[in-house]
Amino acid sequence: MTGVGALLGKLAGAVSPKATVWQIDPAKCLRCGKCADHCVLEQSAVKCVHAYAICGYCDLCTGYFGPEPTELNTAAENQYCPTAAIQRRFVEDPYYQYAIDETLCIGCAKCVDGCNRYGNGSLFLQVRHDRCVNCNECSIARVCPGDAFVRVPVEQPYLIKTTPTTS
Repeated sequence: MTGVGALLGKLAGAVSPKATVWQIDPAKCLRCGKCADHCVLEQSAVKCVHAYAICGYCDLCTGYFGPEPTELNTAAENQYCPTAAIQRRFVEDPYYQYAIDETLCIGCAKCVDGCNRYGNGSLFLQVRHDRCVNCNECSIARVCPGDAFVRVPVEQPYLIKTTPTTS
């Protein structure tokens, strides 16, 4: 019987599913904010990323500035992000470049919501695999109202946003 068990074990290993990791489908993400609160890690493995090819490099970035900012400057009261994770850098009049400091980003999706609701949709959320522990059953995926968490092949771990989505 030992030989049959070993053979079955070897066959089971040969047909095991391909290695996968968790990722967020940007087209399904509802920007609900649950990524910041439901990750098993102290600071979520979900981070905002920027699709520069979609960005308009606007003076008034609706992912950076909160609704009805008092001024278009980098003062904390004008920023949408609660942790100041978005860095604004002047390029040339009237263009600014926005970059995400992932060490400050908590995955709350406030900037992503503003960018998608009123802007061009260049900001979106992704699971950063250098932080994610790839839980068997992702705690964020269980509570995701948009069913946006999907398993993707480890060889292609990121779903890149190429066109804006609106809601």
